[in-house]
Amino acid sequence: MPDQEQLQELIANNSQGILAAMTRAERIARVSTTARRVKARILRRDPRAALHVPGAHFWSYAVAECDAEVSNVATTPGDETCQELLEVHAAFYGKIADETAFFAQMIEAERLVIRLRVRRLYGVLLDKPPGS
Repeated sequence: MPDQEQLQELIANNSQGILAAMTRAERIARVSTTARRVKARILRRDPRAALHVPGAHFWSYAVAECDAEVSNVATTPGDETCQELLEVHAAFYGKIADETAFFAQMIEAERLVIRLRVRRLYGVLLDKPPGS
């Protein structure tokens, strides 16, 4: 059975999940999405969420049960939401070279950040699938 640290590492370091970044101290996963997406609308009404991140194979995964907080939509270059989106995207893609163009893209797409405050973390981490 994996410990909390191993599960947190799987979520924080897996590029196949929708996870953008995870801070160890607060256990917050951040996701970049658009205001028009169903998940943003649902989480504004009911903040209960679960993040499932797959491991190397079907029998390996981590799940974080979370309380979600949805940011405001990016509306002005460099506003609080644009700055947070810059952090989230830089965690995946590295330093953003042209912040002005990046902010314009975020505003055009009506992007926002969903903060997932992890309440419970569980999963299975196996080196290889059972029976292999």
